[in-house]
Amino acid sequence: MSDQTRTSRPLELDPVDQCPPGGRLFTLALQHVLVMYAGAIAVPLIVGGALKLPKDQIAFLINADLLCCGLVTIIQALGVGRFGIRLPIMMGVTFAAVGPMVAMAGNPALGINAILGAGIAAGLFGILFAPLVARALPLFPPVVTGSIIAVIGLSLMPVAINWSAGGQPRIRDAATGLMVDNPAYGAPEYLAIAAIVLVVVLAITRYGRGFLSNVAVLVGMGVGFAIAIALGKVGFDGLADAPWVSIVTPLHFGAPIFDPISIATMCLVMVVVMVESLGMFLALGELTGRRLSRDDLTRGLRTDGLGTLIGGFLNTFPHTSFSQNVGLVGVTGVKSRWVCVAGGAILMAFGLFPKMALIIASVPQYVLGGAGLVMFGMVAATGIKILLAANLRNNRFNLYIVALSVGAGMIPMVAPKFFQQMPHALEPLLHSGILLAAITAVTLNLFLNGGRRSASAEAIEPALAH
Repeated sequence: MSDQTRTSRPLELDPVDQCPPGGRLFTLALQHVLVMYAGAIAVPLIVGGALKLPKDQIAFLINADLLCCGLVTIIQALGVGRFGIRLPIMMGVTFAAVGPMVAMAGNPALGINAILGAGIAAGLFGILFAPLVARALPLFPPVVTGSIIAVIGLSLMPVAINWSAGGQPRIRDAATGLMVDNPAYGAPEYLAIAAIVLVVVLAITRYGRGFLSNVAVLVGMGVGFAIAIALGKVGFDGLADAPWVSIVTPLHFGAPIFDPISIATMCLVMVVVMVESLGMFLALGELTGRRLSRDDLTRGLRTDGLGTLIGGFLNTFPHTSFSQNVGLVGVTGVKSRWVCVAGGAILMAFGLFPKMALIIASVPQYVLGGAGLVMFGMVAATGIKILLAANLRNNRFNLYIVALSVGAGMIPMVAPKFFQQMPHALEPLLHSGILLAAITAVTLNLFLNGGRRSASAEAIEPALAH
């Protein structure tokens, strides 16, 4: 081949950096937003309820949350200086902080100002601590990484299962305030619609071509939503009363309170968040075919801290990279980070225009459930795929690592009260299945495999060269 021919052929752009045209970009971005929307607004609803805030103030928390989620998503996916891993990632409020925040909400001396102050301090801590977490990459050979990612997927499955059944099996009674069985949980019509969504997603995945196959999840949810509307199962209560525009003012609730114990607790949560994010980044690197360097991981983890810092000023809570959307990348095969940049813009619009957000919030959970089953299962399948490179056949020690780390990761899911008699301060650590799996896998790998050179070790060395 001549030099002229070589130079005239354009270099193929990495799929992660490719930007779909306008209409496709919006549709793919909306698909990401729908997948993570329920999780994004759940935390402000829970914390707002614990703070006993009036309805309009809880609505303000949701608007602030959506605005911040969108802003930090753009920073994470687009990349701004030393922040952002530049992969297709959506950011949202972490559930790991719910327990400590509810405890602060119940203390009259603390309240929301202490929650926001602890978030600001924890965000600064996360920004400074991120390089140290990224340096732990040599501790994550395939046997460790695969185990953690498999646990991430398995820990998400109860979410999809409960969505498919219509919500939570137990709900709080409005009259008594006590937890009671949810009479609508597992209703046949909910299960049927969730199954229809799943069938539509699978059918489009099997027979769809081109762009249609990329939006299989969105089409499936659209079909389920249409059926729910036709059956009279969807209400748009409050749409007329919702304002067209809502301006989020920083420090809306006043000056933050910097309580040392609250800050220490939230910094501990930040460590949990970053370890979980590290596993998600490695999973996304596998799905997109991009080998991540230590600098890449540092920028991604640093953005978790930045999101938490910004959230404290914008009246919302600690942020993390949402694992739900990692599964969507695996299902659709769309690797473009620009899709998530557009998704961030949509979230910011929802935060500024509450009527739009309310319409999206009207999508029933059982519609999301059918799609969630395949998306979250895809995360677990990615972990299993990585484990295929972990030399399980010839290294019997690796079988012990997988067995015990997956078992440890399942404890919070199958036995939520397993650690109930442990010190309350350890709750963020002991109630994270992902963190338990990570600690178990890393520790056992060091104990059983030690410093022996292996294919697993060689696989990560090129990434550390940067």
